[in-house]
Amino acid sequence: MATRTPKSASKGPAKRSTSSRSTPAKRGATPAGRPRAKGSASGRKPPVTHPDPITWVFTMLGKLVVGLWMLFANGIGSAARAVGKNARELDPAHRRDGVGLTVLAGAIVLAAMTWRTSDGAVAGAVNAAVRGIFGSLAWVLPLLLGLLAWRYLRHPDQNADTGRMVIGWAALLVGVLGVIHVSNGTPYPAGEGQGMDKVSAAGGMIGFLVSAPPMSILPAWVTIPLLLLLSGFGVLVITATPVHRIPERLAELKHLLFERQAEPATPKPQPKKRVRTKKPDDGDGGESGDGIKPYDTPVLAEKDKRTDHSPEIVPGLTGEEDKPAPEAERRPEPPLPTPAPRKVEQLVLSPQAGPYVLPDLSYLKPGTPPKPQTKANTQVVNALTSVLEQFGIDAQVIGFTRGPTVTRYEIELGPAVKVEKVTALTKNIAYAVKSADVRILSPIPGKSAIGVEIPNADKDLVALGDVLRSQVAQADHHPMIVGLGKDVEGRTIVANLAKMPHLLIAGATGAGKSVCVNGLITSILMRATPDEVRMVLVDPKRVELSVYEGIPHLITPIITNPKKAAEALEWVVGEMDRRYDDLAASGFRHVDEFNKAVRAGKLQPPPGSERVYQPYPYLLVIVDELADLMMVAPRDVEDSIVRITQLARAAGIHLVIATQRPSVDVVTGLIKANVPSRLAFAVSSLTDSRVILDQPGADKLVGQGDALFLPMGASKPIRIQNAFVSEKEISEVVKHCKEQMQVEYREDVTAAPVKKEIDEDIGDDLDLLIQAAELIVTTQFGSTSMLQRKLRVGFAKAGRLMDLLESRGVVGPSEGSKAREVLLKPDDLPGLLASLRGE
Repeated sequence: MATRTPKSASKGPAKRSTSSRSTPAKRGATPAGRPRAKGSASGRKPPVTHPDPITWVFTMLGKLVVGLWMLFANGIGSAARAVGKNARELDPAHRRDGVGLTVLAGAIVLAAMTWRTSDGAVAGAVNAAVRGIFGSLAWVLPLLLGLLAWRYLRHPDQNADTGRMVIGWAALLVGVLGVIHVSNGTPYPAGEGQGMDKVSAAGGMIGFLVSAPPMSILPAWVTIPLLLLLSGFGVLVITATPVHRIPERLAELKHLLFERQAEPATPKPQPKKRVRTKKPDDGDGGESGDGIKPYDTPVLAEKDKRTDHSPEIVPGLTGEEDKPAPEAERRPEPPLPTPAPRKVEQLVLSPQAGPYVLPDLSYLKPGTPPKPQTKANTQVVNALTSVLEQFGIDAQVIGFTRGPTVTRYEIELGPAVKVEKVTALTKNIAYAVKSADVRILSPIPGKSAIGVEIPNADKDLVALGDVLRSQVAQADHHPMIVGLGKDVEGRTIVANLAKMPHLLIAGATGAGKSVCVNGLITSILMRATPDEVRMVLVDPKRVELSVYEGIPHLITPIITNPKKAAEALEWVVGEMDRRYDDLAASGFRHVDEFNKAVRAGKLQPPPGSERVYQPYPYLLVIVDELADLMMVAPRDVEDSIVRITQLARAAGIHLVIATQRPSVDVVTGLIKANVPSRLAFAVSSLTDSRVILDQPGADKLVGQGDALFLPMGASKPIRIQNAFVSEKEISEVVKHCKEQMQVEYREDVTAAPVKKEIDEDIGDDLDLLIQAAELIVTTQFGSTSMLQRKLRVGFAKAGRLMDLLESRGVVGPSEGSKAREVLLKPDDLPGLLASLRGE
């Protein structure tokens, strides 16, 4: 450690000693040790002199002027600093708009001074200065400033592109001014036969500075091509075209100018009304029980159009300027396909009703186009590379795939590098990229790479209309196809609810769960008629699903009472049993096969029966908040849900359950075991993620539609951005559906249940009394102590149960310590239990 030497020890004595040895004695010096008087060579005090009065007055006036100027300057500086501080507190968008408007004002003022004859002295001076600098192209400067102002105002989020455009236009202008100056003889500002007038008429001072040096040593036929190269570089910078891609861009320009003009103009197709029809041989949407493919999946994902499945390569890794991906390298959005015509018979709703016309897809608005590679992606790649280098890990970022909400960066490991070395850096990576929502996949499914998913600062809006208009959705005409959204790679994801066969949705408040439920219902309304899909909507919150009241797909009004919801689920269980009775009697294993036989006329009722077979529609039950039902009637609701999810798949009944509280008392083990497909939005804790997905991950989501979809049979969830549908779009679709057909509710669902008359003396002991009656009648042994042991109740409760059974003629009177006589036989037990229940 270096130490600091004191000044008194290092400089003072050495300096004095050197001075005493080398400096000669001066005239008038005092003897050693006696101080010399200041201002006098001989030590005498100098006489006091008075300044001249005129000098004193001018001195005081000067000080006064300086003081006043400093006071004025300090005030102006304080005001400027205050304004600057307030300006820094403005929103960045306002500051950018202010810069754009300032540049636009400067362009207008400069055009007014240079595009007309100058009258005033100031305008003449400005005109002369501009023409002296820019020469004969001075009239272009206001246009360039106007273009710059338009970039600031129209594209405030593309600052990097604006800087690139400024550099490109500057290089182009400088090169052109140099060529103009050489073409006019390269005049100099001074000299015989020269002057600023000739310089202003040529390329100005810019043209002189860029052309005079090479012209002094090179001929004009060499200087002009060099200047044209500079202008050509400016054009390449403006168009963001590398040199190796010039032939490709020229081919695109040729196609744009000539080949497109030669193509005949195709008339714009008019939107057609989509009439939902059926093929006579496909059952309900082509899904029959004997047509199930092995290893089938409910997920229908759009195929990646890139043949090599390679991620985007980042130019920022080599230090290049950020630029949007060229048109040829971008993944184009699929065109809006026309639905395939179906030359089949229309299924008539009723004798009075005509064909049901599905809502047009124009009701659903498109979303925002996907953004290409941005500057933020390059910064993140550089940050990831820096973290790997700092910790000495032999790995590199080989590229990324940008999705609507998150971007997945791919890290490739070197030989003999453990995966744990990268996964252990989760917090360091989050610190480097300035984001707390970092999710690491090790590995990416189907690739030998580690994925790092980081949220985008600028998200893309995924609209339900774009998902339903995609090729993957239009290729399958099954009525239970619903649009989910887009995955991390930007591919469209749709799913078949009939193959899930049941779905559990969970997420915290505001994570996008209600929008997802609205998207599922709207997808059904857009693709299915009421004869194909019927729905039961349970909305304990009373406001989430109220917009769908009155649509013809409902079989009962929207249920808001939790107790009535439990009864509706019991009715669904009964409907499932009735369908299974028909399937068993007709010898079919799936409702699709049954419907196919009914439509073909192959299924006839038994002789003497007045039964008329009708195709069974799919029945979709949507529960918007499971927690409210589990609080009111947990046992009944759980029993109904478990029974439906265990058996209802072949009967065409499917269940969608949503909850914002994925705890074990709401999503019980039996419910999870029988609902194989899960859709998890952002949750508040790791425990909730494990409840809904049986694995972590949902706690790292960013919300607002960001979700993890775990379909039946998958081991790894798919990260998707859920499709958004607005309330206005929903209202238009619901209005169209109501205009097509009036709703017809099932009376047996909406009918009030028969109230059971239970004796007042039984009270709340009905369940215990029934168990006691079954125990005594089946064993033919009426003992109070036996009731205590078997039912685990006290002596008082057991004695009361025995008295109730005695009053109803089940047992005889007490005979002391002996057991009571049992008066009923086991055959009489059903009647006894019915009377006890009040039936």
